[in-house]
Amino acid sequence: MSIDLFVSLRAMIVDDQRTMRSIVRKLLSQVGVTDVIEAADGKEAYERLETPGEILPDFVICDLHMKDGDGMTFCNKLRRHKNADLAQIPVLILTGDSDGLLHEVAMQIGAAKVLTKPISAPDLGREISEVVGFAA
Repeated sequence: MSIDLFVSLRAMIVDDQRTMRSIVRKLLSQVGVTDVIEAADGKEAYERLETPGEILPDFVICDLHMKDGDGMTFCNKLRRHKNADLAQIPVLILTGDSDGLLHEVAMQIGAAKVLTKPISAPDLGREISEVVGFAA
């Protein structure tokens, strides 16, 4: 996969654990995504996306379980947003939870992908290429 395709992409990482945000940021940099914004939970992410003048990400990587504004609520709220640009941002749920039913529900509420931790940089790159429409 050519990382040159990803250099122009902007990502948002949503996770309540600073360490996990750092790990995901590192994985993204390994596939060429360096324009990254972060939020500590779904509530903060949603508020940030609604901020006038905020440059929207091309995709969001979001944890499923967070104290304030979990990934399901965030994704569902985003999908229902009246602004089509916001409502169509692909959300990749990245979770340590392997419960198939939760994964299915996440997809039904609008997640583009549900990925299980841990994930390698090449695998994450392939998943990103699918949701943003680039051929890997």
